[in-house]
Amino acid sequence: MVAQCLLLLAFVLVLAVPGLSVPAEILNTFKKTSNTLANALKKNSKEHSMGWPEDCSEIPPGSPSGVYIIQPSGLHPIMVYCEMNVTDGGWTVIQRNSHNTDITWAESWSTYKYGFGNVRGDYWLGTEYIHQIAKQKVYQVRFVIHDASNNVRFADYNLFSLDDEAQGYRLRLGSYAGTAGDAMDSDNPSNMHNNMKFSTKDRDQDTSRKNCASRSGGGWWYSACYSVRLNFKGGLTWGSLCKGDCKSSLILIKPAPYT
Repeated sequence: MVAQCLLLLAFVLVLAVPGLSVPAEILNTFKKTSNTLANALKKNSKEHSMGWPEDCSEIPPGSPSGVYIIQPSGLHPIMVYCEMNVTDGGWTVIQRNSHNTDITWAESWSTYKYGFGNVRGDYWLGTEYIHQIAKQKVYQVRFVIHDASNNVRFADYNLFSLDDEAQGYRLRLGSYAGTAGDAMDSDNPSNMHNNMKFSTKDRDQDTSRKNCASRSGGGWWYSACYSVRLNFKGGLTWGSLCKGDCKSSLILIKPAPYT
């Protein structure tokens, strides 16, 4: 491939010489070489773009949990943490937080959009990337909560998606099942999270007269204001399970089993 590139460069330099006449035979050779190289580059580009999984569900079964590169449809490759040990594996981690985190979580809209933190530790994948992943198929979500006594609880929703940025990354959840309690959905509009737009300290899209993200310390799908607060430095909240004293949180998504 390097030799072909150098050959092409040489021909280009020759053709660039003023008044120089190049025989037809050489021109034909140049065209053939150019076409061959172009086809090789296209093939290599296509193979490379097809080489990354679209999400962690495409990581081979039995692979260890850890950091992988994925490439959602229409997006550049991104680095994520794949959880391969929870319920048949294949989960893409979109959030991880602990009560003693180094992250402040009080970030701007643009920072939340593209993510922050350490993919091996506490991090937010990015609202835009979450949206791009979840629009590929029908997804489910699992919230894993360590309560005040460090017991593991979970909340599953059989549907999960985010609207695009123009729609405020509005959250869409399906039916609940689990042991943590249905804290993301509620009949009380003041602490509803399902069907809410995402808010940050510099983009207030909640239903409160005040800015919930500024008051509560991090970006989230606030109403007025919350029953769940996971993007926060300090004790985390999940409904009545733990109010400000949850130990950690983990949010995982993968395609729903019936897709």
